[in-house]
Amino acid sequence: MAFTSLVDSQPTWQGKSLSKKITSSWCKPVVRHRRFTTIQWNMRVASSVNAAETSLGEKSEETVGIGIIGAGRIGQVHAENLAFRIKKGRLVGVASGTKQLAERCSLATGCKPYYDYHLLLEDPSVDAVCICSASNQHTKQIIEAARAGKHIFCEKPIDTDLKKIDEALKVVEECGVQLQVGFNRRFDQNYSRVRQAIVRGEIGTPQILHIVSRDPSPPPLDYLKSSGGIWLDCSIHDFDMARFLIGDEVEQVYAVGAIHCVPEMKEFGDVDTSIVLLQFRNGVVGTIDNSRQAVYGYDQRCEVFGSKGSVHINNNYPNSAVISTNQSIMRDLPLHFFMERYTESFIEELDQFCDCILNKKPVPVTGWDGRAPVVIALAAKKSYMEGRPIRVEQVDYLHSATSL
Repeated sequence: MAFTSLVDSQPTWQGKSLSKKITSSWCKPVVRHRRFTTIQWNMRVASSVNAAETSLGEKSEETVGIGIIGAGRIGQVHAENLAFRIKKGRLVGVASGTKQLAERCSLATGCKPYYDYHLLLEDPSVDAVCICSASNQHTKQIIEAARAGKHIFCEKPIDTDLKKIDEALKVVEECGVQLQVGFNRRFDQNYSRVRQAIVRGEIGTPQILHIVSRDPSPPPLDYLKSSGGIWLDCSIHDFDMARFLIGDEVEQVYAVGAIHCVPEMKEFGDVDTSIVLLQFRNGVVGTIDNSRQAVYGYDQRCEVFGSKGSVHINNNYPNSAVISTNQSIMRDLPLHFFMERYTESFIEELDQFCDCILNKKPVPVTGWDGRAPVVIALAAKKSYMEGRPIRVEQVDYLHSATSL
């Protein structure tokens, strides 16, 4: 997910001085303290020397040299993972039009800073790019990277305009490079187990899908104004997950919404609370429950009901402790936001991307997988505006469903 106000447009962090204390979930810089045992540290140093045995950025047959475009929050996450946690990838550099962001990320990860991403694309030691810039820059950068012969990992959404998406996908195909879209929840072990239960037939034929996805607090108003709305920004992960779990395409969408926590949303036609009803081609009925503010933390739950049973997943917690007294039974709140909840999935998605490049395998989340949730989101928005169900072909100029 790419956050417009967290990347290269401003030399500040969400409009605030970097020297100030930031408390909002949407504004906190990523800080992770890494502690290694002596054995782990020695293994790390040895493996890094053996992998490259040369200066920073030089190609290695065993790893993929990756450059980050966009040094905002998600760019920092991917940079840290490539530098410290992903064996098959090697961080070459990070590019940002904001010098302060590029240098901060460079210092944190030991990579080269670029102040113009075109220079990164010209670097022969870069095999692939990870696009973490503002969403409205994605298709342009995908096209430029493909023409430069670089494989591409791009954060969602590819774009909010289907014609721009299709132009980018066409260039990617013509240039013969790989494109993976950053729908990281597919790589979460809980959602993976739900999909596995469906594929194995453990719950019989799926009939009903419920997804609950609620943020702990709304993002800043400036971000909301340019986010594309709740369905293109927040629900899009859930639309992808719905396709992934059910294994079929959505054919009709009906969306309702309300404003409960951000009154200013009315000014730009958005809502902070939404229920979306999905009808799949195979007859499955699904609901997507979204809110911009769940005061108890990041609410991530899912259930699939089938002819022989059901499978569901609950929220993740920082610990398993339960306190029982004569007054109540209590436990701590769920993990607070996506950075904590989906830490491992961010690592796994890039690790698999690198593996696909090294072994010339198809990527697990294709450009077409990135396009389909945008179609659903556009249908949801049209449904809300017109107060009626919308078939997806009514918003897709190609008038055809995309394939999994």
